[in-house]
Amino acid sequence: MSTALGIAAVTAVLKDLLNNGLVDHDLSASVGNVTVSALPPDRIDIEGGNQTSLLNLFLYQVTPNAGWRNTGLPARDREGHRLANPPLALDLHYLLMAYGAEELHAEILLGFGMQLLHETPVLARDAIRRSLAPPSPVAGGSGLPQNLRALFSAELAEQVEQIRIQPATVGAEEISRLWTGFQSKFRLSAAYEASVVLIESRQSTRSALPVKQRNLYVVPLHLPTIEEVLAQAGPADEPRAGVPVLDGQRLVLRGRQLAADNVVVSIDGTGVTPLPADVTAQRVTVAVPAGTPAGLHGVQVVHRRAMGTPPASHRGVESNAMPFLIAPRIDAQSAANVQGTSTGPRSAELHLTVRPAIGATQRVMLAMNEFSASSADTARGYTFALPPRIDLQNPPPNLPAPVEDVVVPVSGVTAGTYLIRVQVDGVASPLAVETSVASPDYNRYTGPTVTLP
Repeated sequence: MSTALGIAAVTAVLKDLLNNGLVDHDLSASVGNVTVSALPPDRIDIEGGNQTSLLNLFLYQVTPNAGWRNTGLPARDREGHRLANPPLALDLHYLLMAYGAEELHAEILLGFGMQLLHETPVLARDAIRRSLAPPSPVAGGSGLPQNLRALFSAELAEQVEQIRIQPATVGAEEISRLWTGFQSKFRLSAAYEASVVLIESRQSTRSALPVKQRNLYVVPLHLPTIEEVLAQAGPADEPRAGVPVLDGQRLVLRGRQLAADNVVVSIDGTGVTPLPADVTAQRVTVAVPAGTPAGLHGVQVVHRRAMGTPPASHRGVESNAMPFLIAPRIDAQSAANVQGTSTGPRSAELHLTVRPAIGATQRVMLAMNEFSASSADTARGYTFALPPRIDLQNPPPNLPAPVEDVVVPVSGVTAGTYLIRVQVDGVASPLAVETSVASPDYNRYTGPTVTLP
């Protein structure tokens, strides 16, 4: 790669190329003395009395190279340390302008200049080294002028890609804008592009160790898709859709292309391996891990692949994520310390055994609905929030363990029998339903209940 002197070095090499070519063609007999320069047009003296023929190479624009632009993006690690020095790739746009001392001299100069650039489509590395050679120790030897000797360190000949010189098309409108911007009278000119100059920083970088061995695996891509999540009470029960999963039940995932050699069901990022008999292309059945709290969860099917030396299991393709609910279940309930007499309201402590266990940060609410009312319109209902076990604004560093037994204080409740439900993070426990058609209470809720005498 070149240094920041690469732009000036390209101009110096092209100027030297033109100068040597004009000398070799011996144009002095046709146009007299010829000067080759690399100046802006407004700095060229064309009004002097001793005007000579002049061939001027002017760099009027520098643009990013489209091919190299995204080759190496700036690379830094998460701490901001430099990992690589991506090159700055530039295209240089030149105007080759001819100034003639006499009639037709400009045309002659421009013709020879364009021929030289046409016959040199690529700047050879040896030519670059000769043009940018340091001063010769021999008196009278060739070399760069004193003020341009720093260009020798540009390292232009060592960059990865060679520099191509090709003509460019510039329309009449753009030419008019350019010369108007120069604030100079128009002169015969031709446009060229030099591509590409690669400028690279010399700052130190942090590089990783080389890869000792590469393994290539080609496998057919089967993207698993979950279409439905169902709850199954037991192996012999029919899966049910649209209902939460209870503690101890199983998840049934229905979809497409779910089967693979190594299938893992990811529940909230925790992998669960189903039994081989529970995996088919359209269905995967898996038990919910013990200790999974009530609330909203996500599930995915992951096809793992054995890769590496020695082979190790890696995450392969993943299905879409599907939500499902785990509902709490009231396994036991009782009322204690009941206060109140006659027709007055009652206060008490309701002792509940809830599974799965309730975490210290989960929101818990108890809903009570009168069970023995003559109609739904007259049935009384109450809700009570369980006081939080910790200060949610300033939680302790070590949270208390989840608990199954909770005590909910209630007050202002009319004596009677009540259906109770507990809500954990917005998911309510189910109520039992009478399923006997012969019963007068068929299809009515029957429990769990608690009585406040």
